Amino acid sequence: MDGGALNHRTVEEVFGDFKGRRNGLIKALTVDVEEFFRRCDPEKENLCLYGYPSEQWEVNLPAEEVPPELPEPALGINFARDGMQQKDWLALVAVHSDAWLLSVAFYFGARFGFDRADRKRLFNMINEYPTIFEVVTGAAKRQLKDKSSGTNLSGSKPKSNSKTGKSSKAQVKDEDEGLDEEEEEVEDEEEDEHGDTLCGACGENYASDEFWICCDICERWFHGKCVKITPARAEHIKQYKCPSCSNKRARP
Repeated sequence: MDGGALNHRTVEEVFGDFKGRRNGLIKALTVDVEEFFRRCDPEKENLCLYGYPSEQWEVNLPAEEVPPELPEPALGINFARDGMQQKDWLALVAVHSDAWLLSVAFYFGARFGFDRADRKRLFNMINEYPTIFEVVTGAAKRQLKDKSSGTNLSGSKPKSNSKTGKSSKAQVKDEDEGLDEEEEEVEDEEEDEHGDTLCGACGENYASDEFWICCDICERWFHGKCVKITPARAEHIKQYKCPSCSNKRARP
């Protein structure tokens, strides 16, 4: 583990540490899933999955010192690798990774003397992001779809027109203005819907000034930079498969 994280003193710094480790773990379980699978050889000793503040990940043996410098991740994740379906194994590792992230964050909170208000603020900042389990299983995307579907249904209710006694020309003008307003509302809803979209690799929100690409298999969206796809390259791809879907193969 990297002891540099022990220099953190504020809620924002601990949250930054959490976010970096989270991004590294999500990368291992999505973009780099084939490499992660390979490193979790059941023939090796008890292995753990570590995420680092630098957004990198590592599969390694646990720390030897007792007590360890930081809370340790789930031990022996490699032993179950070939005993269950890959998606179920990845989901299980994701759950344990979520638990480890929280334990590390609140370990720092206790060590640096966070009071009740600081602990609550730290948890609220963490809770704004979907869990690793939700990202890996696609639950976060399904929740966003359900949310946007509910918004579309509520926004489709007809509005009564209380204005009367106007000339036909005035009514036509009002209708044109109403159509313009409806088009603007639709555009705003589309922007809001895309704004809630999360990258399947890093878990960050959609940004209109960034290039995104959608996997035609799992229908998850990704930053182009996260999956190393440029707009020019995307033009020549008939069916895009994300790294996770591309690397899936039958497991015994």
